[in-house]
Amino acid sequence: MVTIDVLDKPIKRIKKTCEMIGAGDKFNRTLPELETFLEEEVARGETRETRLTYDGLCFLQQVFSRE
Repeated sequence: MVTIDVLDKPIKRIKKTCEMIGAGDKFNRTLPELETFLEEEVARGETRETRLTYDGLCFLQQVFSRE
């Protein structure tokens, strides 16, 4: 199994943001979906931490709005 270290910082930043707005539980429930989404972004060639963080937050906004 290969570990993608490029996702560590963006996921930590996204988690911290979710905790700050009181959405820590929602983050934990959707973490597998978020990881899959970010892995797909990396597979497409995106490796910038700030872009992965932003895209991840946008993804979660869409997921949270469905709940």
